[in-house]
Amino acid sequence: MMRAMRIAWLSLLLIGLVGAAHAAPYRAALVADMDTGRVLISENAGDLNYPASLTKIMTLYLTFDALEHGRLHLDDYLIVSNYAAAASPVKLGLAAGSKITVEDAIRAVAVVSANDVARVLAENLKGGKEGNFATLMTRVATEIGLSQTNFENSSGLPNDDHMSTARDIALLSMAVYKHFPQYWKYFGIKTWTYNGKTYTNGNRLLGTYPGCDGMKTGYTNKSKYSLVATARRGDKRLMSVVLGAENKDVRAAVSTQMLNRGFELVGAADAAPTAGPTTAVSTAAPTPAPVQKTSAPKSSTPAASGATGNAGVQFGAFSSQAAATEQVARVIKFLGVTPVVEPAPNGMHRVRVKNLSDAAAGDLKKRATAQGIDSFIFH
Repeated sequence: MMRAMRIAWLSLLLIGLVGAAHAAPYRAALVADMDTGRVLISENAGDLNYPASLTKIMTLYLTFDALEHGRLHLDDYLIVSNYAAAASPVKLGLAAGSKITVEDAIRAVAVVSANDVARVLAENLKGGKEGNFATLMTRVATEIGLSQTNFENSSGLPNDDHMSTARDIALLSMAVYKHFPQYWKYFGIKTWTYNGKTYTNGNRLLGTYPGCDGMKTGYTNKSKYSLVATARRGDKRLMSVVLGAENKDVRAAVSTQMLNRGFELVGAADAAPTAGPTTAVSTAAPTPAPVQKTSAPKSSTPAASGATGNAGVQFGAFSSQAAATEQVARVIKFLGVTPVVEPAPNGMHRVRVKNLSDAAAGDLKKRATAQGIDSFIFH
């Protein structure tokens, strides 16, 4: 109760500070509509900052990509190296030579922000060396539109060349949301029990902000306190990014204030918040939520080449049917193919063209990129 009162008091105090970045007790902030990508509020969003553990959003993005392409499976076991075991805290404290499943590794990174487990994922995904994985992280960052980001490791541990911006962090977070909605649930886990010990997510808004369902915290001495927070009200889903806050209370209060202002700007301040995910999980895998059938446009010939296969291209995932339908119209207009809208986890709607050959999917994604349409190849 005292913590909630303190955050509420800070929120009131910060009303006069938000919008005057030079006086604010944080370095940068941004609020954006996650369906349209429209930036609603921006304060120093292009300034370089240390992302700290927000880095792990990219580590998980690449993990989800490996899962989607069959290079990893949730029940696979990963071996902990000496290098991973030697990571600085925060960490699970895994012993060298021990094993952890991919799904528990995802939970450890999303909930605990475990540096040793981030290294485990990096080594298993890219040739046993974190440096190779960091190079891949930066390359993929550029491919999905991050223009000022350089990764030097998988965890966000201090490195003077490891930099990003609030804008780039927002783009990365939206890429996870739009490309891998089936894995979004991991960012909303409030508590997680592993090997008899229970860990609590550092994102306070999961328990205090109505409709909050993610996403990730960060801290180092140089970066200070940062937070990406997401929330849904009615059919609107927003994201706030706050970098370089003075402490955890300020981080939570600024994020709360930013989201409130954002929902006011999109006319959803009074809309009912959408319930978040399960509050706690153990090492057992959660049961997927039932998916409701959604009406959608029927697909015509998926690609001009007519090539068929088991690949496909996804043009985003959206909170509302209306937003997904708008994306369908855009894809038809600029790419000449008719995707379908299909239900996805958490009540979302994916826009997809399916049954393509790998070559046809690659060609369609290339044409989409040229038209400024976000896309992702799946199998």
